[in-house]
Amino acid sequence: MTQVDLEDINTRLVGRFGPVAEGWLAEVPALAARLASRWDFELGELFDSGASSVVLRCRWSDGTPAVLKLSPDGALLTKQIEMLRVFAPTGRVPAVLAADADAGAMVLEEILPGTVAEDLPADSLPGRWGELLTALHAMAPPADWPWTLRGRFEESFERIGRRLAEPAINARISQATWRRAIDRCETLLSTQDPVVLLHGDLHLGNVLDGGASRGLIAIDPKACVGDPCFDAVDYVVEGAWHEGVEARCRVVADACGLDGDRLYAWSRVVAPMFAIAHLTYGGPERALDELLALTS
Repeated sequence: MTQVDLEDINTRLVGRFGPVAEGWLAEVPALAARLASRWDFELGELFDSGASSVVLRCRWSDGTPAVLKLSPDGALLTKQIEMLRVFAPTGRVPAVLAADADAGAMVLEEILPGTVAEDLPADSLPGRWGELLTALHAMAPPADWPWTLRGRFEESFERIGRRLAEPAINARISQATWRRAIDRCETLLSTQDPVVLLHGDLHLGNVLDGGASRGLIAIDPKACVGDPCFDAVDYVVEGAWHEGVEARCRVVADACGLDGDRLYAWSRVVAPMFAIAHLTYGGPERALDELLALTS
């Protein structure tokens, strides 16, 4: 196995899963080696990893480039596999090449060239985003699909809302502001029509360039049923400090065939969440000012 330093991901995994993640991380090299032998692929270097997994490049025995994704949360990985397979007929998500939920492992095709959406030409992106949404939203939700946009927001408001107790956050985002976002969200959720199967976490870092033949490819879905505008809202709000959220909203709504008023309303729902992330990780003050203005 290629030697990689896993210490840099230790903190975030422990933050997500607790101290048990340290013991799991120690076993990752041996687990990866066993899977490489079992599934007949060659391991490569550490790939971009999220907050719940370790991802390594690998190469299938026939030369196919792929990625090995390992997680200490087998249930989460099982859910991700199910969501990827639901969207598989669209060709707009990575193909699952192998999976073992008990081992907390799956192998996905590597998307090439794989440029993240935020690094693609800005003028072509709205149209390409519209094509991506058209493909994803054409998939009918499976019968009794258990995950909804309402449930997604209930979890997010509860989890992120705890951070209002932090002085640096509370100094800029009040309980009244948070309550206003919740009320706006409820208004939108109660008027969803139509509803579609959403990717559920479609931001500029979760969309890759699959080349001319495939178009944009969405990774790491959190598929849920809800308002089609939701799969464009992160892209819109990330317009803060660039051309501006309102201006981007008009362009994206037109390119994606979405209700511009609803899309803008959703941007006001998620703006305080973006502001909390901004206060945590830093960024231009002008962007934060625009996000906070959206919460008023």
